[in-house]
Amino acid sequence: MYRYTAKADFVRDAPTVLSYAALAAYTFWLYAFGPAVTLLRDELGFSYTLVGFYSVLWSVGAALAGAGFAWVAGRLARRALLWCSALVTVAGAGLFTLGTGVPATLLAAGLMGLAGTTMLAVLQAILSDRHGSQRDRALTEANIGAGASAVVAPLVLGALAAAVVGWRAAFALPAIVLAVLYVRFRRQPLPAPPARHVVAGAGGLPAACWLFIVLTACSVAIEFCIVYFGPQLLLGTGLSAAAAGTALGANYLGILIGRLLGARITRRPGRSVALLYASLAITGAGFALFWLAGRPAPAILGLFVCGAGIANLYPLAIALTLDAADGREDRANARSQLVIGLVSAASPYVIGTLADRYGLAVGFALEPVLIGACALLLWTGLRATAASTSST
Repeated sequence: MYRYTAKADFVRDAPTVLSYAALAAYTFWLYAFGPAVTLLRDELGFSYTLVGFYSVLWSVGAALAGAGFAWVAGRLARRALLWCSALVTVAGAGLFTLGTGVPATLLAAGLMGLAGTTMLAVLQAILSDRHGSQRDRALTEANIGAGASAVVAPLVLGALAAAVVGWRAAFALPAIVLAVLYVRFRRQPLPAPPARHVVAGAGGLPAACWLFIVLTACSVAIEFCIVYFGPQLLLGTGLSAAAAGTALGANYLGILIGRLLGARITRRPGRSVALLYASLAITGAGFALFWLAGRPAPAILGLFVCGAGIANLYPLAIALTLDAADGREDRANARSQLVIGLVSAASPYVIGTLADRYGLAVGFALEPVLIGACALLLWTGLRATAASTSST
């Protein structure tokens, strides 16, 4: 294994390419999962409550992965952890598609959440170890593939569902990609954690790091609430259920374009904070248009603009989290996935509860609260970072 050394040039070497491709494969499963559960419900006839339970189990698995990642990462090499988590995720996808009933597919949802999030965390760790202070650029570029998967996965799933092979074949595609990556990169040395992990890894995380962890979780919650309930709000504009589900693709397209632009902007250092503030402003403007439009065309435009703003929130927030970890990047990475798992399970539930009592438009008032909270957390976290730097 080689250790990271600071470089002026940004190099997309073998570990970087591997991380980009594996992240795209994992994200394909993530964005295909929701539509697949809908198709599974049509086959097995279970309740809407059970539909939500599939997502809850995925989120619980993700939270467990976050709780245990730092411990596991301290005992396994990056390469072993990556390929083991990839193998278990493939097994979970196989169980989900080949399982014949609710218990097996529920177990598969939890397994994919657990192993898939572990794979996500180790990929982020590899990029962080490899690129150091340029991790914001690496994470932003890595999420371009994730954005492409978000656009492509539902389309591929729908196309195969209408074909003879059926929707389950879509879940084999990421497994094939990971198998090819394993054959190509299985002997590839991966960056080891910087030596300071050994010295500083036993302590707690700085306050700024915790603020950025919550920022990361809130940014994910903004996206998840749109994904879960956006099509339901579109029904109020006069769209059919099928058209509303298809229109959500505008949000995914906005995410992809936003990440392409974000990758270009972050080529120069020092732009991440300004991009984060701009992304929050764009997200707020797009969501307001979507929320208040009342007609299909402006609502769909709002979804697209909102997606363009959401695009760079997660990669830049997780980069700030790792930057502020003070040599405890694995622990910060783990805690961020834990909090994300908890918030991902809770935020759609809060919107659903508010919607049942007061209507969906009122329930969506949670979104501006989350956007405002992100801005406050970013400002507070930056001040805490500056205070910590000045004191040392």
